Amino acid sequence: MGFDYCGIAKAEQLGDDAKRLEQWLLKGMNGSMDYMANHFDLRIDPTKLLPGAKSVITLLKNYYPSQKQVIDSPKVSKYAYGKDYHEVIRKQLKNFLQEMNDQIGEVHGRGFVDSAPVLERSWAIKSGLGWVGKNGNLINKQQGSFFFIATLIVDVELKYDDVYIKDYCGSCTKCIDACPTEAILPNKVVDGSKCISYFTIELKDQLIPNNMNGKFDDWMFGCDTCQDVCPWNRFSKPHTEEAFNPLNEILTYKTSDWELLTEERFKEIFRHSPLKRTKYAGIRRNLRFISIS
Repeated sequence: MGFDYCGIAKAEQLGDDAKRLEQWLLKGMNGSMDYMANHFDLRIDPTKLLPGAKSVITLLKNYYPSQKQVIDSPKVSKYAYGKDYHEVIRKQLKNFLQEMNDQIGEVHGRGFVDSAPVLERSWAIKSGLGWVGKNGNLINKQQGSFFFIATLIVDVELKYDDVYIKDYCGSCTKCIDACPTEAILPNKVVDGSKCISYFTIELKDQLIPNNMNGKFDDWMFGCDTCQDVCPWNRFSKPHTEEAFNPLNEILTYKTSDWELLTEERFKEIFRHSPLKRTKYAGIRRNLRFISIS
């Protein structure tokens, strides 16, 4: 069906995860991402997203690229090299659910990929797909962390993967030490309001705070620093999803190319790209900020 890993857990209310999320929100670590505080009850109870939910299927889809950007170009997070993953994975989840209906019988389900209040990493852990690293990412022992996480909640009881994967981060602190803005805190807490990805994608203000000057390390859209230094990502393998193949512009554009890019051309080139999330104005803002830093 186009996915790399699959795990299944019993659909039930999430207790400890709810408490952690609540504390994180109370400390304001979501920054201006107010949507993360919405629908709290839905985030911790799958039966509120799908009445009669019995099983939560978690799927991982690799996005690690085989190609790299040219040196000295504004950096773009690897997940955004190709087409918007929402479009790609949503279609695959729909096909997966249809396949279940064809083979099992009537199955009601809802698929999610970053599109609803679902604690994807919690379900991935409960279904034995990995552990959460100190950088807050799900880490799979076989292939690292360059994965999208998708969730399919269904109303049929399945065989559950009752597997616990222990934490293999050990005493390593490479991600914490490498974070340019010191957003990675102890105890696997990431202050989202300090993350470069937050500033370059989620922040809708016209200006990035001055106290971040000189800390972006040329990241124009997103940031992969904590993943790039993670020892477990030495096992990452290039993806096989054609839709995620890099746009030539992302691989080859240097600062001057981005500066000359018109809004009309931006919309044309990146109409199916995650870069459209921050819009042309956001890219221009980010470019100015890393140029003067």
